[in-house]
Amino acid sequence: MKPIVILGVFVADTAYRAARQPKMGETLLGVDFKLGPGGKGSNQSVAAARLGAPVHFITRLGRDDFAAMAMSTWQKAGVTPSVTETPESYTGAAYIFIEENTGNNAIIVSPGAARLITPADLDARADLIGSASIFMTPLEQPIDAAGGGLEIARPAGVTTILNPAPGADIPDAMLGLSDYATPNESEAEALTGIAVKSLDTARAAAEALLVRGAGMAVITLGENGVLLHGRGLSQHVPAFRIGKVVDTTGAGDAFNGGFAVGLARGMTPPQAARFGCAVAGISVTRPGTAPAMPSLEEAEALLARGG
Repeated sequence: MKPIVILGVFVADTAYRAARQPKMGETLLGVDFKLGPGGKGSNQSVAAARLGAPVHFITRLGRDDFAAMAMSTWQKAGVTPSVTETPESYTGAAYIFIEENTGNNAIIVSPGAARLITPADLDARADLIGSASIFMTPLEQPIDAAGGGLEIARPAGVTTILNPAPGADIPDAMLGLSDYATPNESEAEALTGIAVKSLDTARAAAEALLVRGAGMAVITLGENGVLLHGRGLSQHVPAFRIGKVVDTTGAGDAFNGGFAVGLARGMTPPQAARFGCAVAGISVTRPGTAPAMPSLEEAEALLARGG
């Protein structure tokens, strides 16, 4: 298998679990706290590597304890880092609130050194990107860097996945470089102005993404699974429900990592989406983000059982 190359951010997740979020000026006692590895691009890289794919992750780190956490995380998962050390900044961090009863979350990300990623960082790795089976990028790092990576990958015949997360105002030309755009409901609304509340509205938003240039829209719908919508294909893939939902924080990253691996292994888009849903379905039954990513054996066993 050719490598999967992912651009993105590593952050140290500081996860606080409580009954609810505090109001401004209010202090609440929490139920639990965890410090662990996170960041969308890093999580996606760990998810894909845990599934047996060769993965290279392009990012920037500071020179600090959180950078050491990043390198250790990638070593354990089998991710090959392509890092620019940036000592004048800090390795990113994220505040994550997790609602105790539901596992739902709210997040603030401070990317730190990764905010300094530039198109030149991608140009320096053009040979690596051009040799990939998949190039995938979320949007926690600067948008022009993501666009630069897509501009290298697409002419080289590399399959491109744009995960427009967090939601941002991105140009049509950037969507036009994306074989697959994988927003969640709120991100799809931010891109199209269409509130995604049902499969019908998801299809309307997906069609709007195609009009803007995306090759195929893959809208993740949380507990309702995923909608794939492209020219000649519109298919709903249900979610896997295998146990109590503990933490939904990394579910989208788990799906994107699994989806990328599925495509790299030669699956059709619906098959890759189902594979991604299995990976995400396992991840939400465990706390944390990168530590919650399942192995290939676990994902394949779930698929064999049928969910």
